[in-house]
Amino acid sequence: MVTAAIFRAAATVMLLVLSFSACQAQLSSTFYGDTCPNALGTIRTSIRSAIARERRMAASLIRLHFHDCFVQGCDASILLDNSPSITSEKFVTQNNNSVRGFEVIDEAKSAVENVCPGVVSCADILAVAARDASEYVGGPSWTVKLGRKDSTTASASLASRDLPRFADGLQRLIDLFESKGLSERDMVALSGSHTIGQAQCVTFRDRIYSNGSDIDAGFASTRRRNCPATFPNGNGNLAPLDLVTPNSFDNNYFRNLLQKKGLLQSDQVLFSGGSTDSIVNDYSRNPSTFRFDFASAMIKMGDIEPLTGPAGIIRRICSRVN
Repeated sequence: MVTAAIFRAAATVMLLVLSFSACQAQLSSTFYGDTCPNALGTIRTSIRSAIARERRMAASLIRLHFHDCFVQGCDASILLDNSPSITSEKFVTQNNNSVRGFEVIDEAKSAVENVCPGVVSCADILAVAARDASEYVGGPSWTVKLGRKDSTTASASLASRDLPRFADGLQRLIDLFESKGLSERDMVALSGSHTIGQAQCVTFRDRIYSNGSDIDAGFASTRRRNCPATFPNGNGNLAPLDLVTPNSFDNNYFRNLLQKKGLLQSDQVLFSGGSTDSIVNDYSRNPSTFRFDFASAMIKMGDIEPLTGPAGIIRRICSRVN
């Protein structure tokens, strides 16, 4: 009886592993080779044009892909608007008035639809857009695996639960990333995307007025100039996440952390006497290592629970179900 039970349990585990492997195997960099050979070039042109208009958009598009993949997997659920049957993820605390770039994805989708109607998913466009955005601002490039389908649902509750918050502590961040199959090293590498982009005063006010031992006093003073102490004054005022080279994808983000100049609390906790200090040190000294690890972590993140094969749909318009 015991032997039979063990055999059944082993068979169940093996079936789950095979199912997961089969799902992953359906993602391929050449997925649209026959059905839409110009898809990647069309997306690239659209994304580059958008970032040329506003360089900050590069960071926004990388973040949009990240916030998609952490909720229900990389299925473009973050793009869905409210409807009678859907409660959008766009309005949870971590996304509301913060996540942006939706119109850029819509433009890329429209361009692709003109070339290959009903073929390329919004989820894949998000993944390709993140890669193209990184490359455009001097960051690494990588081969994007394709073949994701779009969800027919969104989950505001999962978004609220699974997306990091700007005041999260180190262990909370580690747990969140581990729950998505990402290691501490993946987490630190992905956090390095904060080498570009900006944050709103409301997300770092408490940190710069804390007079804490984990923030450089001069840095805090500089940031206070455009971020009033009294809520909600200046809530939406922006500051670069990397004060040194805010528009270039480099490793200065990690150098800033060594000097206690991380803008967000969730940035500085990566170098605060914990288990990730050595990784931050490594990336601060070795930009090529950071670039390689960032690309690898983006590929790994893009593999989180994709809908493939008969699961999911190809949305004609990314913000609503067909």
